[in-house]
Amino acid sequence: MTATQHKPILVTGATGKTGRRIVERLTSAGLPVRVGSRAAEPPFDWYDPTTWDPALEGVESAYISYWPDLAVPGAVEATSKFAGMAVEKGIRRLVLLAGRGEAEAERAEQAVAESGADLTIVRSTWFMQNFSEGDFLGQVLSGEVTLPAGDMVEPFVDADDIADVAVAALTEEGHAGELYELTGPRLLTFAEAIEEIAEATGREIRYAPVSVDQFASAMAAQNVPPEAIEIFSFLFGEVLDGRNAHLTDGVQRALGREPRDFRDFVRDAAATGVWDN
Repeated sequence: MTATQHKPILVTGATGKTGRRIVERLTSAGLPVRVGSRAAEPPFDWYDPTTWDPALEGVESAYISYWPDLAVPGAVEATSKFAGMAVEKGIRRLVLLAGRGEAEAERAEQAVAESGADLTIVRSTWFMQNFSEGDFLGQVLSGEVTLPAGDMVEPFVDADDIADVAVAALTEEGHAGELYELTGPRLLTFAEAIEEIAEATGREIRYAPVSVDQFASAMAAQNVPPEAIEIFSFLFGEVLDGRNAHLTDGVQRALGREPRDFRDFVRDAAATGVWDN
């Protein structure tokens, strides 16, 4: 990474789990950043294409994190158009966050690649931080986590690892054209993940498997936005079928180190008090 860069790096989804971390890392390194969010100046909104051109003006590279997910209708077309606009402006280095095992996400990957950009694809699995930053946090605090995950195993990945890979791809040479599938170092069931959180916090937290319909109803009762419920229902109902139940070496290839373990994430998150009642 170099701090001699003068053009800003655009980070879309800058207030999300990965975007926020990327902004923090780039800023700490003394690199200019353009925050891509509706509250920023200039504002950026995936659902308002008129905001894309001002956000892209004069930037060096861009991190593409489509909201709410690449699996939703219109995501392929939007990311394709955005990437084409970036390349037309001379912005060639793009880093795309995609979901592992999602057919629509792979279509978006191909569409963005066809823009001719120097593209790095970062495919991730379930974030460890889903248990500590929204999404499932309320259930963890309640002492009962009800998810339609059955006993399927997942290689939960740390959002900090995703951010580190993205920053490397945005600021260093040698990552263009790479596809990094990111996982943690272990396969865990959701029940095992909850058990590790319970052990670290000293609290009684139980995991209760439910159907996708029951899960969606419970989320709606908690006033979770419909688009989020739809995405989680898709992920639990279709993607969580074993297709991602294996480890990959994406973190190792991109960063030259091992990915962070779920146990380390739990220890550090517990120390912040986020799971205290």
